[in-house]
Amino acid sequence: MEPENQTAVSEFTLLGLSERPEHQGLLFGMFLSMYLVTIFGNLLIILAIITDSRLHTPMYFFLFNLSLADVFLSSTTIPKMLVNIHSQSRAIPFAGCLTQMYAFHLFGTMDSFLLAVMAIDRYVAIVHPLQYLVLMSPRVCGLLVGVPWVITNLQSLVHTCLMAQLTFCAETEISHFFCDLMPLLKLSCSETHTNELAIFVFGIIMGISPLSCILLSYICIFRVVLKIPSAQGKWKAFSTCGSHLTVVSLFYGTIFTVYLQPASPTSSQKDKAAALMCGVVIPMLNPFIYSLRNKEMKAALRKFSNKETMPCPRPQ
Repeated sequence: MEPENQTAVSEFTLLGLSERPEHQGLLFGMFLSMYLVTIFGNLLIILAIITDSRLHTPMYFFLFNLSLADVFLSSTTIPKMLVNIHSQSRAIPFAGCLTQMYAFHLFGTMDSFLLAVMAIDRYVAIVHPLQYLVLMSPRVCGLLVGVPWVITNLQSLVHTCLMAQLTFCAETEISHFFCDLMPLLKLSCSETHTNELAIFVFGIIMGISPLSCILLSYICIFRVVLKIPSAQGKWKAFSTCGSHLTVVSLFYGTIFTVYLQPASPTSSQKDKAAALMCGVVIPMLNPFIYSLRNKEMKAALRKFSNKETMPCPRPQ
């Protein structure tokens, strides 16, 4: 492309989920409600885990990190979308666009790694129950969470640095509700082979590694559980995995449903659907799944709620 057809882009335009004015009020109300439920639910889980000493175990330490990542993940896209709808301005600065892209891939990928770490935790608890506290020591738990944080930050940093080096054309409209890798690459006038290679390599590593870990963990779990003679024992073992399996099914079921379909002209709609489910809907549902299916969590939430509503003693 000729130099005169290129420009120094200072901002992009996010087209959002719908360009029709009559849809904007409905979208604003819907996503504001979903965001408030997500923040309230996940913060309640976080506070319950912090305040209840019975939940100071590896399983709830990982759940704490998952809720934290979900708060940041939903905060990456929804507030900006709400501001754009309310102000009727869809602009986002170039630096803000790169920051949003960085954060979405950081916390989105961290979600998948935390699901893998939680599968490992369930594997150790069921297959090696007598060694659980030794194998899942505070140092090991710290490494299981700390290493993925480093890896996901590295991935996001590489994508962002490569994107920052590209030249963009006069066309600045992004067919998405937030700044993502592929929609941005489509607007670039530069050679994007390096970016595409990075997306492919990180996609393989970040996609296959957590999923393989989850599958292997549950294969081992099922083999052990099926050897338990009593039906009650089997049910008790499976029940400890129920919440995690539900979240994993939602997360990867969405990805497979969207991306394993044949290629079509509506690929951008598929990207939006996947991003909505993984970045908005699932973070909102996680607190309900883990609280409604978990007796310890329900008891901790009731205890925390009672503390908050308990009246202050009157002075004598």
